[in-house]
Amino acid sequence: MRKASKILSYSYLAIVALFLYLPILIIFFFSFFGQSGVNFSTQSGFSFFSYAAIFTSDASSSLFSAIANTFIVAAAASVIATLLGTVSAIGIFHLGSKMQKVVNNVNQWPIISSEIVTAFSFVLFFSSLNITNGWVRLILSHVTFCTPYVVLSVIPRLYQIDGNVYEAARDLGATPIGALFKVEIPMLFPAIISGFIMAFTMSLDDFIITQLNKGTTGIETLSTYLYQDGAKRGLEPFWFAVFSIIFVIVLLIVLLGNMRKTLSAKSKKEGTK
Repeated sequence: MRKASKILSYSYLAIVALFLYLPILIIFFFSFFGQSGVNFSTQSGFSFFSYAAIFTSDASSSLFSAIANTFIVAAAASVIATLLGTVSAIGIFHLGSKMQKVVNNVNQWPIISSEIVTAFSFVLFFSSLNITNGWVRLILSHVTFCTPYVVLSVIPRLYQIDGNVYEAARDLGATPIGALFKVEIPMLFPAIISGFIMAFTMSLDDFIITQLNKGTTGIETLSTYLYQDGAKRGLEPFWFAVFSIIFVIVLLIVLLGNMRKTLSAKSKKEGTK
């Protein structure tokens, strides 16, 4: 019975992993056949044409412009969202229990609401304030939907740290601001970094909010440029290569992060012996 349940559990995990990672592996596989489709009828075989097309295609300048715009918006939005989210999390933590519940529920509205509803609400809101389409509108909209993720990342850490450390710093003569930056913020730093990464990833990945709020300014991010490219001309051959590179970079970051955690945990164990 145990053996059967073990086989079923492993089979279930294998099926889930297959559905999650097989599409990514297919993209990576087809990136070496110099095409934007998933057939081999017009291809001679293995090649690096898709990777070379990133630099040699007629659309290369548009691609690099979209990549630059994507990272500009994501970097600006995630930095601002991290600052706002960290300060907001600290403020929420020091509220009364009833107000904490109310504010936490309000904070989760942008997360649980439909993205198309959020995007359209941004359009109406910015239009009512006469904020024209462009960088400011894009960054503000990204900051708004990224900040709740930072709050959700920082608040659990606030409950884990010892509040007496902050009070001890105050008793030893530190000002509230000094105790915040020298004691509380360093203890929250891992959660702040996690919130920043989450905000950066969400902004990098967004399409609907960006598409509805960029207007006709000509600003294209990777997601909106992919949509325009596929809708108007058919996908360029370099897309498989671009997505494969993004996947490899993210995978390396995750692996290096896990290795760092493992090494730090080993060093702590050895230090306690």
